[in-house]
Amino acid sequence: MASGRRPARAGGPPPEPRGVLFRHPPRALRGARAWQIGARTVHIAAMALVLGGVAWRAPARDLVAPMAITALSGVVLLGIDLGKSFAILYQGSGVAALLKLALLGAGALLPSARLEWYLAATVVASIGSHMPGAWRHYSFLHRRVLDASDEG
Repeated sequence: MASGRRPARAGGPPPEPRGVLFRHPPRALRGARAWQIGARTVHIAAMALVLGGVAWRAPARDLVAPMAITALSGVVLLGIDLGKSFAILYQGSGVAALLKLALLGAGALLPSARLEWYLAATVVASIGSHMPGAWRHYSFLHRRVLDASDEG
């Protein structure tokens, strides 16, 4: 076959993603851990300011900078993960991140319940960041945990 992919068997498991974007195991990025720690620290602090500002009904203009810093640091975190492999998008940790983004979007669309949506996003983010490795690396596509020994 020209694509190099194995055909899916009827009723069998889905084909393993391959190629540049959906690498498994994920590629190692030099300095990624340090960047992740720094960006996550900034992300948590900025989101704390946003959440506190929403809770205490701060004027929207006072939340522009913390929201921008939260968004930028979130883009850095997601960019690092995607730089390793887009496969994260169908694993537990990536699904938690996408759910968090959906909850934040709901808060933006429904400002009267923004605090509740942002709190829900914070809960999902905390669970997503601290859940066991088997949950973080569970692939909803493959219906199993992906680990470094997988050659998918």
